Amino acid sequence: MTEFEMRLKQAAKAVGQGKLSRRDFMSYALSVGITAAAANTMFATAARAEPKKGGIFKVAVGHGQTTDALDPATWTNGFTFGFGKSFMGAPLVQVDSKNTAQPHVAESFEPADGAQKWIFKIRKGITFHDGRTLTSEDVVNTINYHISADSKSPAKSVLSSVTSVKADGPDTVIFELIGGNADFPFLLTDYHLSMYPSKDGKIDWEKGIGAGPYKIVSFEPGVKLVGERNPNFFKDTWFDGVELLSIVDTAARTNAYLSGEVHFIDRADLKTIDMLKTAPETELYNVSGFAHYTAPMHCDAAPFSDVNVRLAIKHSINRQELVDKILFGYGEPGNDNPISKAMKFAIDPQPAHTYDPDKAKSYLKKAGMDSLKVDISTSDAAFSGAVDTALLMQESARACGIEINLVREPNDSYWDNVWLKKPWSMCYWGGRPVADMFMSVSLAADAAWNDTHWKNPRFNELLLAARAETDGTKRAAQYAEAQQLVHDDGGQIVLMFNNYVGALSTKIGHNEFNSDFDHDGGYMYERWWMA
Repeated sequence: MTEFEMRLKQAAKAVGQGKLSRRDFMSYALSVGITAAAANTMFATAARAEPKKGGIFKVAVGHGQTTDALDPATWTNGFTFGFGKSFMGAPLVQVDSKNTAQPHVAESFEPADGAQKWIFKIRKGITFHDGRTLTSEDVVNTINYHISADSKSPAKSVLSSVTSVKADGPDTVIFELIGGNADFPFLLTDYHLSMYPSKDGKIDWEKGIGAGPYKIVSFEPGVKLVGERNPNFFKDTWFDGVELLSIVDTAARTNAYLSGEVHFIDRADLKTIDMLKTAPETELYNVSGFAHYTAPMHCDAAPFSDVNVRLAIKHSINRQELVDKILFGYGEPGNDNPISKAMKFAIDPQPAHTYDPDKAKSYLKKAGMDSLKVDISTSDAAFSGAVDTALLMQESARACGIEINLVREPNDSYWDNVWLKKPWSMCYWGGRPVADMFMSVSLAADAAWNDTHWKNPRFNELLLAARAETDGTKRAAQYAEAQQLVHDDGGQIVLMFNNYVGALSTKIGHNEFNSDFDHDGGYMYERWWMA
């Protein structure tokens, strides 16, 4: 490296640390022959490269409803899921950008007895927002809150293999499982499982007091959450505060970004994506991961209780058209297997469920029908473009002898009153880092979020067997059979795998994005900084 290059690198580092102003950097760069345009680019890159404290991070997300609450057992949408990931919450384990489980509140974890027992060491010195020290008893009581007999938490099905969780001294927690599970630490990254202070065996969640990077200043359900930096957080975090807005309407959310009201929006309107791509000081947030859009059918409700009807509908949907017209190429067609091709143990089940009117009609005939009329509940609260998706499905199904009637549902109550309750509706799923975690929360017979009401005995046998299997080849075969069953028999129509697409101001710095969930895996509040 030449002396010139070394000095330029030192100047860029000083910019990143906030020690050199734009004016001084530009003056130096121009004096050594660098063009103004190149110097501007170098300054912007350097300014974002080094994390530093300060600023209020303002976000608008396309979810949120007036029934949202601070109770972690009730979190169901893209507004509340970040609460436990990196806003006021702190889980035992996090997922990094390489899809690896990393200790967080836990200092370490290790398996015993063939991964049927897991021993977690808790970091010493962690305090909750109100000054109470986090202990192993708080961890035990937090987990028990979600897995107790009367719990309604979605995390109950995620942790269905846990037979006991016990404290072994102030800093050690031991989990015992039904069988071995090499993926168990990943389960504890579930966003419901942030740690809470407890007393007399019960957790205290009512005030949103956690151990995470931000303390709640105010909370208006379905409107806004405001937090300020927790000065005692056990890791570095950068923003002085965060303002999280719920703006479900896509146009209003886009306008909030373009007007400079917020630094980041999710679920961008892909029809107008060029407007965001060319907006000043904007980076397109475009991350491919495990997320997908679905149309779950209740397998215990007529006419969906007939597998031939389910297969007819699956072949009545032109999924490539949906990718082209709804995702504008930011994704790929689904094949009724919710396990992403990028995930370990994933398969692509055959035959592919492609658009085929003749096949759709033949399956209707097997069901004893010449035609079918059915309602689908839809709302853009489910995902951006869900209404347009349903309209395209309606059009393609018409050639198959299937008449789809659209029921447009209100945005603000969709997740409470429609999803899980109406026989056919629209839904989205964020990612889960491992196959067992996703199957346990959405496909297992007793899962709280089994939104197809599908109960296949063989599938549930395979799920339990694969979870405990330590032989990788055998485990792969079990997961392959399980995915084939979901494809052939299940009620989950996987319409398309969607990229996470949003707009991010270049005033915000970040490292490599996490693809597990949107919002940098839910960790943006903790990991990003003001450039």
